[in-house]
This record gives sequence, structure tokens and C-alpha cells, in this order.
Amino acid sequence: MEISTSNKNKDSKVFIIAELSANHGNDIKIAIETIKAAKRAGADAIKLQTYTADTNTLDSKKKHFKINQGTHWDGQYLYDLYKQASLPWDWHAELFEVAKNEGLICFSSPFDVTAVDLLEELNNPIYKIASFEITDIPLISYVASKGKPVIISTGIATIEDIELAIKTCKAEGNEDITILKCTSAYPANPEDANLKTIKDIAKRFNVKSGLSDHTLGIEAPMIAVAMGATVIEKHFILNKNIGGPDAHFSLDETEFKQMVEAVRLTETLLGTVDYTMTEKKKESREFSRSLFVTENVKKGTLITSENVRSIRPGFGMHPKHYKDVLGMPFSKDVEKGTPLSFSLLKTNSDE
Repeated sequence: MEISTSNKNKDSKVFIIAELSANHGNDIKIAIETIKAAKRAGADAIKLQTYTADTNTLDSKKKHFKINQGTHWDGQYLYDLYKQASLPWDWHAELFEVAKNEGLICFSSPFDVTAVDLLEELNNPIYKIASFEITDIPLISYVASKGKPVIISTGIATIEDIELAIKTCKAEGNEDITILKCTSAYPANPEDANLKTIKDIAKRFNVKSGLSDHTLGIEAPMIAVAMGATVIEKHFILNKNIGGPDAHFSLDETEFKQMVEAVRLTETLLGTVDYTMTEKKKESREFSRSLFVTENVKKGTLITSENVRSIRPGFGMHPKHYKDVLGMPFSKDVEKGTPLSFSLLKTNSDE
């Protein structure tokens, strides 16, 4: 499955992913309605996260497992947070089917090999490696071995981490790799976005690049497209009143639709490299400058800066000839407002 193409192709579109994440309110009906809303908002895909609290961490109250980094989730233990946020595995089949019926691609981020096995049973078409799993080389290897496109977020990654993740995919014969610039803060501050990295990722690692965005608002995705992003991922929620771990930095349907429209407009504005002379351009050239006779002149009068000037419109001689014609005599009487042409000038051959 080709999930994204180079923006050099005029017909290509940025692949826009609505991230369901924990925005399901522990209610499958909310999850289903969220998928339908993502379709209405213009998403190309809905992304799930496939894990349980037990596949992600330990049920431990030791200090290592308590969040204390100045985040929205500070004070919680990892196990409790993941238990609240996880998407029940027995919902997956129905959600995949709902997305299919809506015309959306549905795929997931697995967090361990058992999640991959579940997703393979559901014919999961794309695999996403979450930011904090970029160092889980065994997981990346197992995912890549399935031969599906792999999207990897870079949130906590060093250059060496990114290189190793790409190398791991290629070692499994998988070269369909997209690396997403990501800032692992929720929400992320604009000064930490560093969207110029998107273009560098594509060049440095010879892969497709994009953005997994945690900033508030829709500006970052627009700029990311201008930086060459082929994939945009943004957290999506049906209604922020649902609450939950990710609600505070997610877009609702109205906001997400605005983002999609802004991204599509950005694509249109970028267009392609184009110097062709269209019919519209040819018509508009009538308003360019050209040489005109600006005073009534008699035959034999010499051209000066007073009686010939470069003005609009563009029906006269090209201004590049201005210095060449200065001092030449007119071959006939000419009225003010006449486009200058060589036929109005007396040359040596006329003598």
C-alpha cells in the first residue's frame, strides 16, 4: 500500500491521519462515532493504538513508574494511565470494519509483538511505531517483517536512533519507510516544533517524511506541508467534553476539518515548479511595460527620453531595445500613444 507520494507529483496528496489514541471514552459507541466524524472532517485514515496496561508496563507503585515530568498526567502511575487510555482489543475488528465502510484506512500502533499478531489477523495495512518505541528494535524488526508500510515518529530519538530504526526495517527487506518529525510534549510548544527538520529528514535519511503534531491549533501542519511533509498525523476527538488523557491537545471535528482544508489549500498553493507560458499569462503580458511614443513627433525627430518611454501596456517594442533606439530618427510623423516599432524608425538602409 502506497500511503504517500512525493509532493513533486502534482496529483499527490498529503496523507492525513486522525489519531484516535485514548479519545474513546471507554465506550465503543464513542469510538465508532469518532471514526465517522474523522471521515466527515476529511481524514484519509484513522489510527488506533494497540496495547494493554500489561503489555506496556508493570503494575507497580515504585517511584520509577510514577509520572513526574511537569506533564498533564503528573502524579499518575503508568499502569493506571495506560489502563484508562488503552483501546480494548476486542473492539478492534468492529472498528476496522466501521472504518472500511466509511472509506477510511484504519491502522494501528502496536506496542509489542502480541499486538502485531492481533493486527495481522485484521489485515492491518500500515504500522506506526510510536515515539517512545523507536528504541524497541525487536518490535521494529517484527513490524517491518510483515512487509507493510512503516511510519516511525522521532519524538525522543537521536540521529543514531533514527538510523538504526531505518536500518532495522531495511534488514527485513522493508523500504517503505516514513519518518515523522515529532515533539514528545503534550501539548508541544511552538518553539520546540523545529519544522525545518522535516525537509532534512527526507534528505538525510532518503525516506519520506512528515509530521506527528502535538502543538495546539492547525498552523504546524500547514507549514509542515510547505516543508515537504507527505504525512500529517493529529490527535482527534469527537467532543472535548468526553475528556480523557489526550483531550487537552486533540482537535475536534470542526478544528480537524479546518486543518484538512488548510492543508489542502497549502498543497494547491505550492503547486509545482512551473515556468510555462499559459494563455492566461500571455493575456496578462498585455499589462507589462513596452516602449511607446509619448509626444507627437515629426518625421526626422530623434528619439529622446522625453518622446519615448517604457510604460504600460505591453503592445510596443520590448524595453530591452530602449538604449539602442535612443538617438534614432523617426521615419514618419507619429502621434502620442503609438506603440514604438522598428517600422517607425529610420535606419541606414532607408537612406
